[in-house]
Amino acid sequence: MSNLGSKPAGVSRETTLHVRDHCLCLATRQAARAISRRFDEAFRPLKLTSGQFSLLMSLNRPEPPTLGSVAALLAMDRTTLTANLKPLERRGLVKTHADPDDRRSRRLALTDAGREMLRAALPLWERTQAELDRLLAEAAADPAAVYKGLRAMT
Repeated sequence: MSNLGSKPAGVSRETTLHVRDHCLCLATRQAARAISRRFDEAFRPLKLTSGQFSLLMSLNRPEPPTLGSVAALLAMDRTTLTANLKPLERRGLVKTHADPDDRRSRRLALTDAGREMLRAALPLWERTQAELDRLLAEAAADPAAVYKGLRAMT
């Protein structure tokens, strides 16, 4: 017999609403999407996404990091990182080369154009970050405590 038109079994509407209003996973995913959209919009004039900005910033080091260390820092698997690197390499912002000490390992480096992109993007990041910090301050007495709590979960 078909259940079409019958009441769903098992979970009440009240439980569904409780989960919607109290689920940390849902709330953080919604917040992450909203925050990413704000940064994506800020970086749009540079034809850069928030993820690309984070990737470029992760390469801003005195010594070129390995692919594996960048993947770990960005909490990404190596395959996803490699896919995300390709458009940046095509734009000439990043270069990849074999590690001279371990030919099986790859190192990543910003090019001069990549460093210039970071210089251009930084004021956009600072403005957007300040806006989000203000919003967070309105929601919590100590924004640093919220950041610390979120980081503690990772």
